[in-house]
Amino acid sequence: MPRRIETLTFHDSATPVIGDIEKGGSVLVTSLDSLLNWARSNSLWPLTFGLACCAIEMMSTVAARFDIARFGSEAFRATPRQADVMIIAGRLSKKMAPVLRQIYDQMPEPKWVISMGACASTGGVYNNYAIVQGADQVVPVDVYVPGCPPSPDALIYGVIKLQEKIRKRKYNTLIEIHPRRIENPEGQEITI
Repeated sequence: MPRRIETLTFHDSATPVIGDIEKGGSVLVTSLDSLLNWARSNSLWPLTFGLACCAIEMMSTVAARFDIARFGSEAFRATPRQADVMIIAGRLSKKMAPVLRQIYDQMPEPKWVISMGACASTGGVYNNYAIVQGADQVVPVDVYVPGCPPSPDALIYGVIKLQEKIRKRKYNTLIEIHPRRIENPEGQEITI
């Protein structure tokens, strides 16, 4: 079978078109991994999950001064089924840990977690029986943002680091498919 090579040409209003002939034009050649990673890293939808004082700093990243919208993350979601980034902002109590895990499990794949602040990352100054000593004991954390509370700039830097991590992700995993064997009405085994 001969190989087929396709060229993608994108037309914009600046490219002159004379009849059927297009002058200029752009050709886009990339891998599917790079395209998916670029799209996912530039359209992160954070989940609203503020637990303490760090949540005030998280909310201020949406304001005009810091403007997290330039990273494609302006739409903070109130439901886990529409979010792909959980930002744990504040101290995580042991009573809230099962709720956090349940919300994390309801998020669709792929999903990422940012632990914001000293309390969410290590328990902070609350070294007692009621506070979980790090959110990574409940859910897998991708990016830690240090501080007490961290500034909105620090959270934006954490979002940039998460974008870099997403862009490096590889999807070329091998899926092994085994033939299925069934019996027909005559008792013979058939491989599908």
